[in-house]
Amino acid sequence: MRIITGIYKGRHFDIPRTFKARPTTDFAKENIFNVVRGYIDFEGTVALDLFAGTGSITLELLSRGCASVISVEADREHADFIRHCTEKLNTDRNILIRGDVFRFLKTCRQKFDFIFSDPPYALNKLDEIPALIFNYGLLKEGGVFILEHGKQKDFTNVPHFVEHRAYGSVNFSIFK
Repeated sequence: MRIITGIYKGRHFDIPRTFKARPTTDFAKENIFNVVRGYIDFEGTVALDLFAGTGSITLELLSRGCASVISVEADREHADFIRHCTEKLNTDRNILIRGDVFRFLKTCRQKFDFIFSDPPYALNKLDEIPALIFNYGLLKEGGVFILEHGKQKDFTNVPHFVEHRAYGSVNFSIFK
């Protein structure tokens, strides 16, 4: 896994083979960040990475200048890996929460400039995530929410939907 751009550009982290989660491909990550750059400047923003997995998106956000990134990951091994990576970068701008994303969303009182969610594609509650983000008021005015999902999902008729992007088998729905 590598960081594509920013202050940590080119840094690599070896993901343990035992991991169930895989990072968003470099190709998809680079392209979606190029699209999002048209919506938001990451410098100084507050971001939320849901289902953080390997931490690939968290590390990219930190590298691109986010003031802080909250990462939520339920798996202990994955959370430890994210912690290890941020320690290697010597940054204190990441707040790692090991816990259930849905429980976090229900109790979170903070608003974010940018939210990224990469749930398991087979997750039963995947379709509920956009509504939860907006119903709980987690996105600041002008903020952007990205949901990564499989090609079988269609969010075009969901409120706040702006556009859909596909890069190979990786799909992103963008909401504002």
